[in-house]
Amino acid sequence: MLLKAVGLVLVPIGIAGVILPILPGVPLLILAAACFARSSPRLEKWLVNHPWLGPGIVAWRERGAISPKSKAISISVMALSGGAAYFSAAPPVAKMIAILSLTGAALFVVTRPNH
Repeated sequence: MLLKAVGLVLVPIGIAGVILPILPGVPLLILAAACFARSSPRLEKWLVNHPWLGPGIVAWRERGAISPKSKAISISVMALSGGAAYFSAAPPVAKMIAILSLTGAALFVVTRPNH
């Protein structure tokens, strides 16, 4: 029941993320599909087979792949976030942690196969 509720919350946020490059849409939809896989096979099937939402989930499940467009958006947003962190008034340690975390995430995204 809890996993189904979490999945139902993640789907609209994931849809917003597909539309708005600020939110991580496909990762949230992948997480929603994982929640549904354990709680509602009917909702998982709907999400994975959805013509607009499903392809990114299927590509990740089958090949661990991310589309080039998604990679470009992700890297761009991470770079902007890193720049914002660098120029912020945050303590130097916090800036370093943020920038190193974003760099690690960017390396992960770049090294995934194309979808």
